[in-house]
Amino acid sequence: MIRFFRPGLIASLMYPGAIFRIKTTEKLLYLTFDDGPDKCSTSLLLEILDKYKIKAIFFCNGVKAAEFPDLVRNIRDKGHIIGNHGWNHEDGWKTPLKRYISNIKRADGLTSPELFRPPYGHLGICQFRKLTQKYKIVFWDILPYDFDRKFQKEKSLEVLKRRIRPGSVIVLHDSAFSSSSVILEEFLQYALGKGFRFDNKL
Repeated sequence: MIRFFRPGLIASLMYPGAIFRIKTTEKLLYLTFDDGPDKCSTSLLLEILDKYKIKAIFFCNGVKAAEFPDLVRNIRDKGHIIGNHGWNHEDGWKTPLKRYISNIKRADGLTSPELFRPPYGHLGICQFRKLTQKYKIVFWDILPYDFDRKFQKEKSLEVLKRRIRPGSVIVLHDSAFSSSSVILEEFLQYALGKGFRFDNKL
């Protein structure tokens, strides 16, 4: 199986103005989590982030945000930012424009009416043009496949260590099957030890 740890040049050309990486010479990293909140992993992630005083962005699904409002509140109360990840994780390549936009807007009130990450990173050109009228679209610079059960957690950690660079937007996953809560602390220790800092203001 071929895995792509960074988006290619074509993606940045297809989605002009979308965020893949922040332009900076400072050793800044942007940590993001998709698919939560989750009753098992969210609290663990928040505990680790608290320990190192790091703020992140949580791109939440509307369905899960509705199911676990206390977790969403806890994320916000701890100074993290909530982003919109759609109502129920629709694939933009397989969903008609009107239905896709409606699905995202449905999640606005429980997540964010301004910041959106497309599930799977799949977004049609017409969808992108429509969404940019309202939302800041956020993709990523590094994808370590923490969600892939066939990809060992040690390999995900190695991808992070080798590929971080100034301005990297990192995507991990806030879910029970992700290795993110296992590898996060070691990664934070490594990045901080290399002089990186973390920000959540895109």
